Amino acid sequence: MAQERDDPASALPGLLAHPALGAALTALQAAAVSALPETALVDQAVHWTGGYAEIRASWGDVVASAGRAAGPLTTQRLEHAGRHVGTLVTGFPTDWVGLQTVLAGYALLARLQAAAAGAARRRVGERALDALLSGQDARLPGDGPFALAAAVFAGPETAALSAQKREQALDVLAGAGEGYFQERRLLGHSTVRGDLAVWLWRSLDLNRETQELRLALVASAGRSVRLGVSARSAEDARSAAVGRAFRQARQALRSVATGGGAALFQQMDPLSHLLDSGALSTVREQVQLQLSALGDGGRVEGTLRRYLACGGTLTTLAQETGLHVNTVRARLKRAEEALGAPLHDPALLARLYLAFASTETSGDELELGSG
Repeated sequence: MAQERDDPASALPGLLAHPALGAALTALQAAAVSALPETALVDQAVHWTGGYAEIRASWGDVVASAGRAAGPLTTQRLEHAGRHVGTLVTGFPTDWVGLQTVLAGYALLARLQAAAAGAARRRVGERALDALLSGQDARLPGDGPFALAAAVFAGPETAALSAQKREQALDVLAGAGEGYFQERRLLGHSTVRGDLAVWLWRSLDLNRETQELRLALVASAGRSVRLGVSARSAEDARSAAVGRAFRQARQALRSVATGGGAALFQQMDPLSHLLDSGALSTVREQVQLQLSALGDGGRVEGTLRRYLACGGTLTTLAQETGLHVNTVRARLKRAEEALGAPLHDPALLARLYLAFASTETSGDELELGSG
C-alpha cells in the first residue's frame, strides 16, 4: 500500500476527476492552436498565476513574454528528438510552480508548429537559392541589396558524424538562421550545400547582421560555429551575382579561426589563409637561403626587416636601431645583392612580405643579430 501511495500515477484518478483540470487543459490547448500560440500561452499562464512567463526561440530571441516575476525565475530548455527548439522562463508563485511542467509541454508544441511552418516557407526559397548557386536562372522574392553567408560547425565533433546526421545538423542550423531573419523581418532564404549551411538575405546593416547571426547560430546549435559573409551586393540576386557572393563568403569562411567566429569578406586579410596554410614555405625557404648565404649571423636580415616595417627615412631607421646611416645603407645594399633585385622592385617587396609574414606565422623565425 505504501508503494502505491508513493507512485505518482496513483494520484491520477483523483486529479483527472477534478472539474478544473479539464477547463485548464482546454484553455491551454486553445492557446496552443491559436494564431499566436506563444503569446496566448504566456498570457494565459500569467492570468492564472499572477507571475511571469516568457518563451524564447532557440537562437535566444524573446518570442512572447508577460507579467512580473512572483517567485524565483526558472528556465527550461525545450527539446524534441535532441533538437533545441526554444526556452521557457517562468517566475510563478510557489503554489503554481507545478504549472511550469505542463506549460513547457504546450510551449514545445507551439515552437514545433512554428518550426514546421518555417520549414514549409524554407522549401520555396531553398529551391530558388539552390538553382541560383548552381548557375541556373531563378528569382528570389524581394528587391534591394543582398548578402550571402556560409557556415560550418567549429571543432572536430561534426567530422565524426555520419553523412546523414551531418546533413541533418546543417539543416537545423540553416533553419535557425532563417528563423533569425524572419524574426528581424529581413527577407532571408537558406539551404544546405555540401558541408555548408548557406543563407541569402536582403541586408540593411551587414556588420550588425553578421554578429547577430553568428550569436543566433551558436545559441541554437549549442556549440561554436564558423561563419563567412560576403560583401553587400547592390545587384539583383541573379546567378552571376549570387555565385560571386558565394565565392566571397567561402573565402571569408576560410579566414575564420578553427575555434569559431565570423569574418566579413571586405574586412578579412586576404593573405591570412595563405599564410596559415603553409603554402608559402617555398618562398620563405628561398629568401632565408639567400640571406643566410651572407654568413653575418642575421644582421642584414634584421636590418631588412626593420626597414620594411619602418615608415620613415633611413635616418629614422638608423636612429631606431642605433646604427650609423651609412651602415644601414651598406646592409640594405648587401640584401639587394643577395636577393638579386633592388628594394624598390614591387615584386621583391611582395616576396619579402610573404616570406617574413609566413615565418612569423609558422613560429620558426630565425634568431636575428643586433640591428
